[in-house]
Amino acid sequence: MAKYLVIVESPAKVKTIKKFLGSNYEVVASNGHVRDLPKSTMGIDVEHDYEPKYITIRGKGDILATLRKEVKKAEKIYLATDPDREGEAISWHLLIALKLEDKKVYRITFNEITKNAVKESLKNAREINMNLVDAQQARRALDRMVGYRISPVLWAKVKRGLSAGRVQSVALRIICDREEEINNFIPEEYWTLEAAFSVQGEKKPLVAKYYGTKEHKISVSSKEEMDKIVKDLQRADFKVSEVKKGERVKKAPLPFTTSTLQQEASKVLNFSTQKTMRIAQQLYEGVDIKGSGTVGIITYLRTDSTRVSDEAMAMSESYISENYGKEYLAEGEKDKKADKKIQDAHEAIRPTDLNRTPLLLKDSLSREQFRLYQLIWKRFVASRMASAKYETTSVKIDGGEHRFTVAASKLSFDGFMSVYTQEDEKEEANTLLKEIDENTVLTNALFEPKQHFTQPAPHYTEASLVHALEELGIGRPSTYAPTITTILARRYVVKENRNLYVTELGEVVNSMMKDAFPSIVDVNFTANLEALLDGVEEGVVNWKTIISNFYPDLDEAVKNAEKELAEVKIADEVSDEVCESCGRNMVIKYGPHGRFLACPGFPDCRNTKPYFEKIGVDCPKCGKDIVLKKTKKGRKYFGCIGNPECDFMVWQKPSEHKCERCGAIMLYKGNKLVCSDEQCGFVKTISEKDK
Repeated sequence: MAKYLVIVESPAKVKTIKKFLGSNYEVVASNGHVRDLPKSTMGIDVEHDYEPKYITIRGKGDILATLRKEVKKAEKIYLATDPDREGEAISWHLLIALKLEDKKVYRITFNEITKNAVKESLKNAREINMNLVDAQQARRALDRMVGYRISPVLWAKVKRGLSAGRVQSVALRIICDREEEINNFIPEEYWTLEAAFSVQGEKKPLVAKYYGTKEHKISVSSKEEMDKIVKDLQRADFKVSEVKKGERVKKAPLPFTTSTLQQEASKVLNFSTQKTMRIAQQLYEGVDIKGSGTVGIITYLRTDSTRVSDEAMAMSESYISENYGKEYLAEGEKDKKADKKIQDAHEAIRPTDLNRTPLLLKDSLSREQFRLYQLIWKRFVASRMASAKYETTSVKIDGGEHRFTVAASKLSFDGFMSVYTQEDEKEEANTLLKEIDENTVLTNALFEPKQHFTQPAPHYTEASLVHALEELGIGRPSTYAPTITTILARRYVVKENRNLYVTELGEVVNSMMKDAFPSIVDVNFTANLEALLDGVEEGVVNWKTIISNFYPDLDEAVKNAEKELAEVKIADEVSDEVCESCGRNMVIKYGPHGRFLACPGFPDCRNTKPYFEKIGVDCPKCGKDIVLKKTKKGRKYFGCIGNPECDFMVWQKPSEHKCERCGAIMLYKGNKLVCSDEQCGFVKTISEKDK
């Protein structure tokens, strides 16, 4: 009979770990948390020192009964839940739910599910770290307070099932702020100039970019300026004034953290953050490898550390030396300096065995598992390799007072790039001629001026939102994917061609949160809370101190909002649309996907139809009304009510004003009106009363 009991979180790990430990050990799974706060109430006793009221999660009774039977048989119990705050908290809840206080109970953690790591963890068994548990309890309590106090206020105000969350509300605000920045952006005109020079003995011309004068760089912002420069250049003689050769080094990337894995998987594989984490979990928990059985092939996937264990470093050195040569080995350390936020008990995400190459495992993995594993494997190998080196050449070409420049680089040593090239770092083709020096004769200069307009900051993608959240110190590795999944599921945000767009619903929620609960959606406030949670983990801050400082302000804000919002009566707005069935004027109602028209005679008359808000502007194509519409996914735009007969549509709100320069319709952008014809580019500032 097994003497020792090991309790893990996931049933997927049971078989793998049992195989490593042998017949003296029984391995069972808790299937995640067994206790949590109740769903029916907030579950935090604000009258008695903010004590959480934990209950057994519905459906976990049978699992606990099975675990209790196993506990009775065991001499020692090892709690082997995940190596993070959440995992520590699950172990603590198991300790209490199974009444293990008088038993021999040990906490073990491992960053990878391999035989060595699991056996080593048994040698380093410890007690439960209550600082980690308290940090998780504090996060759970804060999130519960925000969700359970603010959501009913939103529901009462907007008349539909909305909800608020501590991190998701900030993420929504970040997206809304970017959307506002894009909508208010005024494009500015600028010009670039290229010159193609003929070189004796060469078929291809030498193409150079206009820099300015010999003294300083010049920015050209109008056609008139550019015409003057080109006219001046056509009279000039050109010569190569300087050729400078050098070397540029491109350092190897750091191995993946949760955030960088999500970003790169989004860019390279087009995976959502949720999908990346789901597949990475499978690779961590174990896949069935032909000839080896079930094995965990990557290390723990929730980490913000780039640290690599000594064992893994030795393994990478050996692999790179044998397969690429010693000159490809990295010189010195490549680890990022430890940030105060980093839970450095963790390692970076890496393969558990480099000899399990992606090609070797291809037949044992699904297509998606293979693609993600290959990305992780290549990135880790590259991170332990030497920098890539480039030979660079920069050329200055002068004509009169004007200067053109050419820059080119040629790869001289591929280093880590023999394994891995990041998506956004593809090198431009080398366009420089082979032999060029100060004596090279340049003739027949052909000039090509080009007009451009500045572009606004891009819409957030899942990858860039994760990057922004990490940069701002909001959330932690385990929270990025659930946060994004939630705001998409609630339809506050929609995803189109990778970009995230705010829906009308998202705008309403964000606006109300900013008005009634400004601190909750304040980026700095949320980042400071994260820092305080880290302080709890380090044992320097008491978790109930955070809660007791946070709740009274939240309570006051909720009461104020309830008082103010109670006076706002949202009556059904009567429209000028007449019901075709009974002749009554239809009213505007709110549904899960926004507004619609309904007959006030319900239930006798059940007629409904889409509601389009007229903006008081005629369509420039056919003269009918322009109305506010939404795409299937909920993104707002302005289009002709006569669609599909008339295809007029724009993303910005049209005005009744016509462009003074070309007669086209003008669009609102912040405190300006901008011509809808980009080539015209006419802009006019307006006062508040004209908006």
